[in-house]
Amino acid sequence: MSYLETTHNVYKEAALSPNVGLCCTTNPVWELPGLKIPKIMQEMNYGCGSTVHARDLTNNPKTLYVGVGGGMELLQFAYFNRQKHGVIGVDVVDEMLEASRKNFIEAETLNPWFKSEFVDLKKGDAMHLPVESNSIDVAAQNCLFNIFKADDLKKAISEMYRVLKPHGRLVMSDPTCEHPMNETLRNDERLRALCLSGSLPIKDYVKMLTDAGFGTIEIRARKPYRILDPKNYPTDELIYIESIEVAAIKDPMPEDGPCIFTGKAAIYYGDADYFDDKAGHMLLKNQPLAVCDKTAKALKALNRDDIFISESTYHYDGGGCC
Repeated sequence: MSYLETTHNVYKEAALSPNVGLCCTTNPVWELPGLKIPKIMQEMNYGCGSTVHARDLTNNPKTLYVGVGGGMELLQFAYFNRQKHGVIGVDVVDEMLEASRKNFIEAETLNPWFKSEFVDLKKGDAMHLPVESNSIDVAAQNCLFNIFKADDLKKAISEMYRVLKPHGRLVMSDPTCEHPMNETLRNDERLRALCLSGSLPIKDYVKMLTDAGFGTIEIRARKPYRILDPKNYPTDELIYIESIEVAAIKDPMPEDGPCIFTGKAAIYYGDADYFDDKAGHMLLKNQPLAVCDKTAKALKALNRDDIFISESTYHYDGGGCC
């Protein structure tokens, strides 16, 4: 049995019998005005964070969500795009698609504005999306890509890039791990399916995205997620896993490399009212400016004594230098 077959079976079981502990989302379930999320959707929230961010979802964006779970994030996306087939959900597990369909019927009873036809559920896998090229404004996945091994992950990211419109956004939440994992953990198919042993270091995770062509990367959150300990897992050392929330934007790749935001900021505190680096960045006195890692490095290289560059906070919420 391949690791993808194991994953299929794990989520087939999770569709037929909801497993609240399957994943451990670090986000509270937020309900916007007029949005009520059925309890069954919350129980089937098999993610490690959130991919729903209001600033991504203006002007009725055409949205794609891969790996539908119980449909909770599909419902949240539909809140922002109340049009027939405005949201597309793709999953390879028939039972998960059927569970989502049933959950949407319940969602209709709780939300007068919602109609199941707002969400178009399709059978398909992440490596071969049943979606036209350059047709999606916002694509999303939650705790799915970390399951894939390197070649399949490359294909899945490439597919997301293909279906996005220029400047479209791929919004993701995945476990990451900076601690090396042994081969026993890496090759444990069930632990991979449970979103644990496939976790990559953040640097490697980001490189997979930029290698696919995404010119801008935003790391929006970095949070504690799970522990793999020697008592319960095949490891001699305690392994700490975090979850991150990331947006990869289909911007053109800059000649000097991608703009990667890891939560750095620059603060000018000199004598003038502002500092202009003559490279497109204006720093107002005592006003923090979010800067990508590339801009932070360039400003540091100036060796000025009136510009402070913060360390990475791994939290970025827009308003940056690029």
